[in-house]
Amino acid sequence: MKKISFSLLFIIISTNLLAFEKVTNFNIEDFISAQKDGKTIVVNSWNKYCSTCKAQSKVFESAQNDFKDVIFLFYEQTEYPEIAKYLKINYWTTIAIYKYNKEITREMGLTDKDKIYELIKKGI
Repeated sequence: MKKISFSLLFIIISTNLLAFEKVTNFNIEDFISAQKDGKTIVVNSWNKYCSTCKAQSKVFESAQNDFKDVIFLFYEQTEYPEIAKYLKINYWTTIAIYKYNKEITREMGLTDKDKIYELIKKGI
């Protein structure tokens, strides 16, 4: 029984260590440059204690593989208020899509993969 419990614990810990880790990779200069280049940009605000944010992370892990020409930028809402202010994003779980120099669409709290993908496609 001990062996099974230890093995199960090891699998759970290993899986969590290999999971997609959302980090702040947002940089204003890169954001502006990508807009000028006409790239589709997905911005997601998150918080490390947010279960909705964690669910979104799983979708974004897949989306980064499925949308190779899209730039994905993430930032931790409470640690980077200057980014939130710059983008006028007041809440974590916000997903905003940009192309050229304008915001195409914005939604909060989406966790459904199909709905997030539809949102991303609005910018393509």
